[in-house]
Amino acid sequence: MDKLWGGRFKQDSSRLLEEFNASINFDKKLYKEDILGSKIHAEMLYKIGVLTQEEKNNIISGLNRAYQEIEDGDFDFKIQDEDIHMAVEKRLTQLIGDTAKKLHTARSRNDQVALDLRLYCRNKNKDIQDLLKKLITTLVEIARNHTDTIMPGMTHLQHAQPVSFAFHLLAYCFMYKRDFERLVDDYKRNNYSPLGSAAFAGTPYNIDRDFSAKQLGFNAPCQNATDGVSDRDFALDLLYGIAMIAMHTSRFAEELILWSSFEFRFITISDSFSTGSSIMPNKKNPDVAELLRGKTGRIYGNLISLLTTLKALPLAYNKDMQEDKEAIFDSVENILLCLRVLNEMLKEISINKDMMLQKARMGHITATDLADFLVQKKGISFRESHHIVGKIVAFAESKNCDISELSIEELQNQDNRITIDAKEVLDLSHSLNSRNSFGGTSQSQVKTQIEYLLKWINE
Repeated sequence: MDKLWGGRFKQDSSRLLEEFNASINFDKKLYKEDILGSKIHAEMLYKIGVLTQEEKNNIISGLNRAYQEIEDGDFDFKIQDEDIHMAVEKRLTQLIGDTAKKLHTARSRNDQVALDLRLYCRNKNKDIQDLLKKLITTLVEIARNHTDTIMPGMTHLQHAQPVSFAFHLLAYCFMYKRDFERLVDDYKRNNYSPLGSAAFAGTPYNIDRDFSAKQLGFNAPCQNATDGVSDRDFALDLLYGIAMIAMHTSRFAEELILWSSFEFRFITISDSFSTGSSIMPNKKNPDVAELLRGKTGRIYGNLISLLTTLKALPLAYNKDMQEDKEAIFDSVENILLCLRVLNEMLKEISINKDMMLQKARMGHITATDLADFLVQKKGISFRESHHIVGKIVAFAESKNCDISELSIEELQNQDNRITIDAKEVLDLSHSLNSRNSFGGTSQSQVKTQIEYLLKWINE
């Protein structure tokens, strides 16, 4: 019986139990966090007199050696060791002898795993923040070059009003900015150390939790030991933040797919981020954008999975919580990859300004401008002007042309209060720049939004 917890057991563990119980195959990802936590715990044990300086130094030296073995691929992970914590402790004992057995004083695997996972989520939160900022920077740079690139703005996927391509992209910038800020809030709210909570009730040793928390970069220790080991809100917060990023990315990916189709031809995705067909030589598929859209489902699933796992757990620690890690690892790794590939793909897209402009000349997208003209210049109520312009649109449809192509005589035949200056408001550029309200699509407002985002990025 070589289990670190095996003292009260008379029989060896079933091989089937070992396979079912072990998490080492996936939680070995936490080796950096686990070894860091153990080194700080050793420093704290030395500080309160549990370890001598020589014992502390031997433990830290052994942990460093185990770390290097893992980095070099020389560490022998065994399913019998159950998890990363026991694997590292067992190897430490092999390296430095009985001194290693003092390391687990005043702690449990419960606070150890809570610490490891919290450190992992905190670190990955920062990585995701960095990639979001890089993505926003790329989008802003594209927008700066397209403040006068006119495209049809849509509602219900139908042509609605003219906007600039810059204006449209900036909407995604502000979505991703909220995602960034959500992660910042998540980081602040959850930056508290569970180390020292022990199994769930604290410890009789005179430990210094503030020292350990400070050394690990936390604001402070968790206030309640039971909450410290049973809390996974920090993981759910991260999974929710990732799900929001994935949702915004999926919406963007859907538009990239549409825009790159033959029907739209607004953009061309570079060959380096496209694939072909095994049977149709003419095909160039937006597989990257489709995968960005598709991965959102599994990311949602990981959030729901952990919520469901936690929904009826009594306090404090339960083995069910071992199921938290794979969902977290999967969502983190996928969103990091998604953000990297989206950013790089956007840097290489080609934008077809002429096609955007051509499509903007369809669908009567300056009709609202004519209605507003009748309200502002002729004193007609908006409901009446809406009805008048609706009739004009129907007339244009009967002629198979856009409302902007009608002559002033044809417009006046529909309503004699329309004057020649009405033609100006049907111009796409005039329409775009007339929307100069705060947050609008005029070039002036778009440049203000760009300047705001650039200042935020640089801060």
